[in-house]
Amino acid sequence: MTIRTTARIAGFFYLLVFVTGIPALFVLGRILVRDPAATAANILAHESLFQLGWVCNLLSTVWYVVVTGLFYQILKPASKVVSLTAAFFSLVGCAINGVASVFQLVPLVLLKDTQFSSFAPSQLQALAYAFLKVGGGNVSLVFFGFYCLLIGYLILNSTFLPRFVGVGMVIAGLGWLTFLWPPLSRSLSPYNLLPGIAGEGLLTLWLLVMGVNVERWKEQAQ
Repeated sequence: MTIRTTARIAGFFYLLVFVTGIPALFVLGRILVRDPAATAANILAHESLFQLGWVCNLLSTVWYVVVTGLFYQILKPASKVVSLTAAFFSLVGCAINGVASVFQLVPLVLLKDTQFSSFAPSQLQALAYAFLKVGGGNVSLVFFGFYCLLIGYLILNSTFLPRFVGVGMVIAGLGWLTFLWPPLSRSLSPYNLLPGIAGEGLLTLWLLVMGVNVERWKEQAQ
């Protein structure tokens, strides 16, 4: 593949991350409330929606793995070491998201499987709530925050992508890093999602519409 084609494909898969990831966040926000009993009732009342959210979350993780590999190839001329480090942070975040997806399915099993009928309903609801909270994926957002910071740094040090896109990715990384301290993320929620969505969305649109400057990419690669 030419680097122009690689950039376009990266933008396409980044778009798929948004198409599947945002619905997953919406479903989790609708299902997960502060009361375990109400959360359990939401899961059972909207089982199909809950499962759809789980599928979207898993797919967005898969697409992000693809984006990570493509970005490593695109940004390697700016710094191979930093590009590889960024890919490491992203893949760790994706791995955490994959494990979290398993936890997200556990509440449905606890609430529907008759094998757990010996437990009191309040106990099952509390367990389901705990698994859903653990599967929320906030830990992975911290790794994605460092990833976006490094991607922003690479873009700022590249000659084939505009600097304002790099600034947007740095701001996106800072937004995701608010999840490093739960009290801060809770106080800023849901507004702390906006920098990440805006910064990564800007990069996605640029890759889809403009791509990279091929001549400058070749010069820096040499």
